[in-house]
Amino acid sequence: MADRALIPLLLVGLILALLLAAATGAFPIPPGRIVAVLAGRDGDAQAAAVLWNIRLPRVLAAALVGAALSGAGAAYQTVFRNPLVSPDILGVSAGAGFGAVLGILLGLPVLAIQLMGFGTGLATVGLVLLLSLSLRGGGQVLVMVLCGIAIGALAGAGISLVKLLADPESQLPAITFWLMGSLAGIKRPDVAAALPAIVTGLVPLILLRWRICLLALGDDEARSLGVEAGRLRLLVIACATLVTAAAVSMAGVIGWVGLMVPHMARLATGPRFDRLLPATLLAGAAFMVLVDTAARSIATMEVPLGILTAVLGAPVFLWLLARGARTWSE
Repeated sequence: MADRALIPLLLVGLILALLLAAATGAFPIPPGRIVAVLAGRDGDAQAAAVLWNIRLPRVLAAALVGAALSGAGAAYQTVFRNPLVSPDILGVSAGAGFGAVLGILLGLPVLAIQLMGFGTGLATVGLVLLLSLSLRGGGQVLVMVLCGIAIGALAGAGISLVKLLADPESQLPAITFWLMGSLAGIKRPDVAAALPAIVTGLVPLILLRWRICLLALGDDEARSLGVEAGRLRLLVIACATLVTAAAVSMAGVIGWVGLMVPHMARLATGPRFDRLLPATLLAGAAFMVLVDTAARSIATMEVPLGILTAVLGAPVFLWLLARGARTWSE
């Protein structure tokens, strides 16, 4: 019964978080008026302009980013059979970050910066997969992770070089703020540009979630149950990478979400991926919407999302480690 009630409860929580975020801001809009504007029953032009052009694009972007990073984190953790894996394990966050900061250095428009971040994120993981397939010896998953660490380090060095070359008066502050994660300035075209990639990556994960469950058993057990583990693993990695690159290109580098939210959802659903993924997507979307609302509300200037997620994520992760240690010692 608890499992059946969890998804409806998370869905209700997400809806409430969306309403709260849409109502909060320098121009407050009561939830009742939000519903009336969305239904076309309110003629307040100012409220409609704020809601459709500023508030809703940002709220939807936060929900998409939260669902994308959380779902990717759950997928990576299942594929690699390691609960400490996060969406940047294969260097996708660093690769996307390098492309975006390079676009800022070149003075490109916002959409071009996002496209550069998305493209370099995918290219980074493609390079990691190519290197891991070409190397011999050792476990293939371990080789892939090690290649991801190495390529991610190279992308991080590239980011440092771009920051060194950037104009300290204009470009460097923009690069630094973007690397800390932010949804400030998000518009409807930005959401429309990232939405197809996120949906394309998440849909296969949702449709194949029962098969992905078997990857946690190991390759031999999965093959004995009729699942081609190697191909399925590559598909899952490709989908998780796609949604991560899209999220990073839109919102910047936001840590801890893909690591913390799947852990929290796993406490309620257990380790089975078919139950974990829907809960993780809803919880991640609601979490990021609330964090973004706090980021633009708790101070006179906007707080970068990466700072808030680290402040929340580190204590929660330490609590999870302590809880696991007590469980293992019993």
